[in-house]
Amino acid sequence: MKIELDQKKALVTGGASGIGREIALGLAEAGADVAVHYGSNQKGAEEVKEIITNMGRQCIIVQADMLKTEEIDNLFDKVGAEFDGTLDILVNNAGNMVERSSVEEMKEELWRQVIDLNLTSAFLVSQRAVPMMKGNGGRIINMTSLAAQNGGGPGAAAYAASKGGLMTFTKGLAKELAPNVTVNNVSPGFIGETAFHDTFTSDEARKNIVAGLPLKREGTPGDVLGTVFYLVSDYGSFVTGETIEVNGGALMR
Repeated sequence: MKIELDQKKALVTGGASGIGREIALGLAEAGADVAVHYGSNQKGAEEVKEIITNMGRQCIIVQADMLKTEEIDNLFDKVGAEFDGTLDILVNNAGNMVERSSVEEMKEELWRQVIDLNLTSAFLVSQRAVPMMKGNGGRIINMTSLAAQNGGGPGAAAYAASKGGLMTFTKGLAKELAPNVTVNNVSPGFIGETAFHDTFTSDEARKNIVAGLPLKREGTPGDVLGTVFYLVSDYGSFVTGETIEVNGGALMR
């Protein structure tokens, strides 16, 4: 099965590393021109751009703080100018847990930061992408998390809540944008090759997580890419408002 995305225009937020990087490179390899958003990892974004450009595809990298509406507006000004005002694929991948904190000890500032980074930013980015997609048969992919289903690990209640909200937002947006645009969630479980787990998951926790998985291995960004390919291709054209779990059997529904 070959995915053909020739002439498609895509935006991947948080595309400089990890899952976002894999998705950006995969979409380009399938033929899409890709705009790569990054927050602070300029070096990573430049590396992604170089690889995509060497594939013969168009690539733009744009820095934006997802907590600042004016910077999201600037992001879309640049993407719109580069892609002649059209967009076919949006992957809302940017997000972070920021830090672990119990609800009892959590400061309100941290709660709002986590919610805004993972949920509000996806709303703002999607809102600005929709006018560029209408009539194009556009595809929006929101990157949620296994934490949305199970509440996450210790100190991750705010993160889990933000991803749960994103999951529900996706359903509402899918109804609003049908039949022209599909909107779906991809929900990764333990994807080992990411800065997220390098930061928040100890070696002992990694071993325990893998031992408890039916498939007995860490997931990879490529595992997530395969699901994204399905949803943005013609093979996924009759799927909208859905959440696809990519978790090695950690959660079966």
